[in-house]
Amino acid sequence: MKQHKYLAEGDLTGANFERTNLSLSNLQGANLTGANFIKADLTKTILREANLTRANLAGAYGSRSYMDRAVLKGANLSKVELLRADLTAADLSGANLEGAQLGRATFEGANLDGANAMYANLSRAVFALASLKGTDFSNAYLYRAGFEGTDLTHAKGLTQAQIEFACGDDKTKLPPGLVMPKSWPCD
Repeated sequence: MKQHKYLAEGDLTGANFERTNLSLSNLQGANLTGANFIKADLTKTILREANLTRANLAGAYGSRSYMDRAVLKGANLSKVELLRADLTAADLSGANLEGAQLGRATFEGANLDGANAMYANLSRAVFALASLKGTDFSNAYLYRAGFEGTDLTHAKGLTQAQIEFACGDDKTKLPPGLVMPKSWPCD
């Protein structure tokens, strides 16, 4: 399959896009439940408002993918390399982000409840007002990740060292035992 495909609003349940170049394609609002995107090129792909429930995106790569308001419940995003992805207001509840490279991604207002973000690179990602209940950040790289106005009280695996590298403000709520760094708010 070539890039620049227009598949918006289509029913692509269970479709197989493994190793497919979908760069610059439009899949906005498509039903991609259970679809396979293993090692697919998603550079500047529009997946806005798409249903990717239980989709497998393991090893997918690209930059500036548009996944805002997409449903990624229980999706596998392990080891993706999606730099600067827009996941604003996306539903990633129960998603697997283990080892994902999501530097500078935007998760503003997203639901990551119960997501596994262990060993993920989330440097400079934006989590403002995201829901992070039960999100596991064990060994995640959070350099300059923005948690301004975010409730982290029920996030798992966070350490003081991770918080020291991250950014927040006086509205950021931290888990018990962690304290707001003197460097907050970040410049």
